[in-house]
Amino acid sequence: MSVCASTQALGLARSAGGRTADPTRTKHPHQPHSPPPSPPRRFHLAGADLSASIAVFLIALPLSLGIALATGAPLQAGLVAAAVGGLVAGRLGGCPLQVSGPAAGLTVVTADLIHRYGWRTTCGITVLAGLAQLGLGCLRVARTALAVSPAVVHGMLAGIGVTIAVAQLHIVLGGTPQSSVLDNVLALPAQLAALQPAAVSMSALTLTLLLVWPRLPGRPGRLLRKIPAALVAVAAATATASLTALTLPKVDLPSWRSHALAGLPEGPVLGIAAAVFTTTLVCSVQSLLGAVAVDKLVARRPGPRTQVGRSDLDRELLGQGAANCVSGALGGLPVAGVAVRSSANVKSGAVSRNSTMQHGVLVVVAALLMVPVLDLIPLASLAALVMAVGIQMVSLHHIRAVTRHREVLVYAATTLGVVFLGVLEGVGLGVAVAVSLALRRLARTRITHEEKEGVHHVHVRGQLTFLAVPRLSRALHLVPQGAHAVVELDGSFMDHAAYESLQDWQNAHTAQGGTAELTGRRTGLRTAEPTASTGCRCRPWTPWRNHQCDMPSGGGPSGGPSGGAGRRPEPDGTDGPEGATQPGDGTAAEAASDAEATPDDGSDSGSRSGSGSMSASGPDATSSAHELARGISAFHRNTAPLVRHELARLAREGQRPSQLFLACADSRLVTSMITSSGPGDLFVVRNVGNLVPLPGEESGDDSVGAAIEYAVDVLNVRSITVCGHSGCGAMQALLGSAPGGEPTPLKRWLRHGLPSLERMADDSRPWARLAGRAAADAVEQLCLTNVVQQLEHLRAHDAVARALADGALELHGMYFHVGEAQAYLLGGAVGDEAVFEHVAGAEELPSPA
Repeated sequence: MSVCASTQALGLARSAGGRTADPTRTKHPHQPHSPPPSPPRRFHLAGADLSASIAVFLIALPLSLGIALATGAPLQAGLVAAAVGGLVAGRLGGCPLQVSGPAAGLTVVTADLIHRYGWRTTCGITVLAGLAQLGLGCLRVARTALAVSPAVVHGMLAGIGVTIAVAQLHIVLGGTPQSSVLDNVLALPAQLAALQPAAVSMSALTLTLLLVWPRLPGRPGRLLRKIPAALVAVAAATATASLTALTLPKVDLPSWRSHALAGLPEGPVLGIAAAVFTTTLVCSVQSLLGAVAVDKLVARRPGPRTQVGRSDLDRELLGQGAANCVSGALGGLPVAGVAVRSSANVKSGAVSRNSTMQHGVLVVVAALLMVPVLDLIPLASLAALVMAVGIQMVSLHHIRAVTRHREVLVYAATTLGVVFLGVLEGVGLGVAVAVSLALRRLARTRITHEEKEGVHHVHVRGQLTFLAVPRLSRALHLVPQGAHAVVELDGSFMDHAAYESLQDWQNAHTAQGGTAELTGRRTGLRTAEPTASTGCRCRPWTPWRNHQCDMPSGGGPSGGPSGGAGRRPEPDGTDGPEGATQPGDGTAAEAASDAEATPDDGSDSGSRSGSGSMSASGPDATSSAHELARGISAFHRNTAPLVRHELARLAREGQRPSQLFLACADSRLVTSMITSSGPGDLFVVRNVGNLVPLPGEESGDDSVGAAIEYAVDVLNVRSITVCGHSGCGAMQALLGSAPGGEPTPLKRWLRHGLPSLERMADDSRPWARLAGRAAADAVEQLCLTNVVQQLEHLRAHDAVARALADGALELHGMYFHVGEAQAYLLGGAVGDEAVFEHVAGAEELPSPA
């Protein structure tokens, strides 16, 4: 295969990211005797922004009309809100790529306000809500909204989605919705008995296209899917209704001369205040959470990073407040950040806030010039579109997330509260349940004691606070003097009273001749201070980080300079105590600093961060020269006494591994750490790119084939795992390879990876992917594809084929994301759609009963 496939695959991957300007390009200074430079342009029309704005506009136009229809507001109000959201919030907001407009999450709130107070008063309430948002933005309290439990937010959206779907179902069937969910459910049998065939047919056509369009197969489908499904569905229903001359209600946009503007709120003061508070709450929370989600989408977007920085949440709140003031004053719906349009904006390659503003301009043009076309849209088609959006708001992904975190009760209470009581009441109920659940978890601690083979086990499950100290003391005093005790702490919090109680018991028990071992998330309690003889704070068989030992300030054992290799300051700039260096005890700030210090870009910057790299000369040369000897010395002193018995047994009995593990030679991939395995567990073969050359290939490499044959036929391993990883340098070399050049050993070896490039460039085969998201860039896509391809190469080896035929062997694919420290296992058969499933961590597994 030539390098053309490499170029083609790279081009396919780059096409999704759009063309962006290089922010690192050197700017030439102005010469003293040259003409003065022209002033910079404030508005630069980038091609990526223009294409993204068109894509967002095509989604926003039908959705804005549909949401206006669902609220009972004038249809023009949806267009006003979309235009103001694009122009005002897009220009003033703190999240440049978030698209604002009429949101489905505000449908129930707005519909209730219109039903109670009328349209002009609702517009006035929108203006007051905007002023409240401006006040909150000036107070810089935007991040307070993020303290709301995600289960409450997801439950609120799910409840709103259910309300929308049930109401719009009546319009889909050709009828008129009632004022509440319960009334709509009770009226549904009568509505089914009086179906309107024309409305049902247009609704069915719309829903069918919404479902089928994103799943069109093949290369033509990939091109057609660039057109938004919402636009295709509504346009097809409109064309069909017009060509067949069906008689059914359609959009009726009145003249802009008769458009109603905001009026002074009229009604009870408490009712108006509650309405303003509800609108402010829903608009603010949805917009702020949307901004955080957009930041994550931008961070995962393939291609070079643009000038778009992280969102300023306080400024975003100010921008949303200004947009609501303008939208309400002009007779528009309330405005908030919209997830569907924001996601489309990011995925379309937008690089600045200009895409959002241009989409607003396009909405204005459509509202002024496309009225005859918009009047042809059947209302049933818009209702079907909004009903589909409402159903999608009940997200299975969110339900799985709250189930994993044991917050189903909060989610269910919020959802049911929103459906049957209202948005504000449902959110209040959800917050109350969340607080009650948190207090119950904090106060509920299970402490058990049992004896197994002479060892006393005290298991503490839950948060260890002063409330649990009496029960903890009773359980600990059941351990006899001189016995060996294991205290298992299964919780993430321990207050001072519990800490003192546990430490006092441990000191007294060990003083009386007993032994005590503390395990779990608080193992840092048994921490011995480093001595001058050891000079190393790394402990054997414990969680490990930063590759190098955390050396004390007194200098290394070899007499090198102080502050030895790998010393990393804590996030606050200080060198924390030894217990703080354990990842299990760290804070979120530590995790963030670690992630930022080890970029997953395939370079060595992450592995060398703080590794104490020494120059060939100078005062650090001596310490560098003795690094290997220091490591061996630490093994002899700390680890060898613990494993000597096990290694002696393996030496007598021989190795009997159960798995052959084929991994990349990358230094960041520590197989024993990832798989929690020890001596004798894995038969490991590592090479550049975790490649498996086909047997008998010309200029092949028999070392991998020999290891496979030995593992299968001699060691009788039961499984073979091919493990790829993120930021693989071999995959980067394959993508960036150029034709010609000297055939170096590395180039000759990487030829075994060319079938993976061919597989990725083959449009007839579905791309391998991670569950829940697409590949971050071309390198990650090739890493995933390479694992699948090497599994096929394994099947071509005679030893593997025989063992598979006899049912004595299993093949597994694995992908390890270095930056996330997350493993994914390949599910399904090789050759079908390859999906790498997320492997749950300990904190994500269901807790024991």
